[in-house]
Amino acid sequence: MQPIKRLNQLLERFASAEHYLFALDDLRCALPDVTPGAFKALLSRAEKSGLLKRVCKGIYLYPRVPYPAGRVLLHAAARLRADGFNYLSLETVLSDAGVISQIPLNWVTLMSSGRSHVVNCGDFGHIEFIHTKRRPTEVAAHLSYDPDCHLWRASVALALQDMKLTRRSTDLIDWSTVDELI
Repeated sequence: MQPIKRLNQLLERFASAEHYLFALDDLRCALPDVTPGAFKALLSRAEKSGLLKRVCKGIYLYPRVPYPAGRVLLHAAARLRADGFNYLSLETVLSDAGVISQIPLNWVTLMSSGRSHVVNCGDFGHIEFIHTKRRPTEVAAHLSYDPDCHLWRASVALALQDMKLTRRSTDLIDWSTVDELI
């Protein structure tokens, strides 16, 4: 059977509304007998045919299942840096809490044990990872797990600390709302 048909069958069988994003390693493991060159061509064909949609480098979306469109960036961020310490913070958390008046559209900010980097996710938006030297034990009391996002989320107080530590602009912060929340 042709690799594109095998890939299609595997995705139809295993993809779901919860598991709709696939890393290159996931797809590669599904087709171990395909050579690297043929695998690259297969991905290209899968994109052109609409079987897969590239979210960002190394992450693909299977669009034939119902997926939470508003969560794609968050889920992609979780997949991209699954091996490190990451948590939602900065403008993303402050906007969600109503502390920042302007909502950053299609832009997600996370603190990360990895290097600082902005990942371009095309039509989906951008994921911004900001390096932190803090260890999980230092901030654990100010984190809660967000199962909808598949990520840890900072409290408003921690997000404000992160804003100051990273020297990000606090001009848009509504300090009266902060006083109510903290």
